[in-house]
Amino acid sequence: MIHIQELKSPWEVVHMDWVTELPLSVEKSYNSCLVIVDRYSKTLIFLPCHKHDTAMDTDLLLWSIVISHTGLLENIISDRDPKFTFTLWTNIHRYFGTKLSFSTAYPLKQMD
Repeated sequence: MIHIQELKSPWEVVHMDWVTELPLSVEKSYNSCLVIVDRYSKTLIFLPCHKHDTAMDTDLLLWSIVISHTGLLENIISDRDPKFTFTLWTNIHRYFGTKLSFSTAYPLKQMD
């Protein structure tokens, strides 16, 4: 049985993932989008970016656009993209008390 965390307010827990290989935008030639979903309110934020942005670029984008308006996040759920597992990324969020949770691409099989 999986325990589902009960949420008390918006922006405690967010899911983050990338949409890549998009057609180039006219302005600044964006070709990707960082998608952030608030688990409580189901609010979506789409942040235009570049496919080859670094972990630092991603963190700056997250802090300048999201965290500056919502406050610190309790938990960020993402896949195991190197941008989300990069040491600097994990250390910054550990320092501020944000838990980083990583999903798996495929369901785990139970051993008999």
